[in-house]
Amino acid sequence: MNAQVSKQPELRKNPLAAAQKSDRNRKIAIQVAVAAVVVGLIAAIGIGLAMRKSDSGTAESFNPTVSFDASQGAVPANVNSGGAIVVGQPDAKVKVQIVADPQCPACAMFENANHAVLESAVADGTAVAEYNVISFLDKASTNQYSSRAANAIYVAGSTDVSKVQKFIGLLFEKQTPEGGAGLTDDQLIQIATEAGYTDPAVAQDIKDNKYAAYVQAETQAVFDAGVKSTPSVYVNGTQVQTQQELMGQDGLKPVIEAAAQ
Repeated sequence: MNAQVSKQPELRKNPLAAAQKSDRNRKIAIQVAVAAVVVGLIAAIGIGLAMRKSDSGTAESFNPTVSFDASQGAVPANVNSGGAIVVGQPDAKVKVQIVADPQCPACAMFENANHAVLESAVADGTAVAEYNVISFLDKASTNQYSSRAANAIYVAGSTDVSKVQKFIGLLFEKQTPEGGAGLTDDQLIQIATEAGYTDPAVAQDIKDNKYAAYVQAETQAVFDAGVKSTPSVYVNGTQVQTQQELMGQDGLKPVIEAAAQ
């Protein structure tokens, strides 16, 4: 008993002080718990809004047209009239159109879940993948990552389209959180090298932001075509709607298989 009293004699002598300390501890515990709940809700709401936007779209066809020519800036190779980087055989039975912003967290979720499915479908000739890379999230980073990364994807696609899916997958795998600095140009170049782009011209075009004007034209064309959120994904002209198909592991696989029948 004496040992216990000697640890906090002032509290034993002053019951009011003990009560106040207990109240302070309780308030701190409540504040910590509330903060944790708020952080969790913010994260859930952020993902939920991204998903709600994707799910609320109508199943419409997607046919953008980019109004852009060489007098306005460099035009990337291996793109169609809608500004999409085309990977695979154009006459494949299934056409998968993907609209994504490199800084979009929901786009990273989609890519991480379905990257292998898309690569496999292209490799075996089942599908042609069309990547409409846009940039509207520059304000979500401190170094305009969205537009710089979009440019880097167009640089890669123009150089060797057979490696661009690997490059896109690595970019989304290494995506930095919104609100801070995105990957630097040097980091983009390193990822390009990892994907197999070793030509020094690739590094230079990334640093020069070669297709910056084209990225902006593509972004406008995509929004003009009716896209309101990213990722937006279409299979043979029909928008993929459900969370499982978009974000579930290999969720796009049964959609592609059904379209190939």
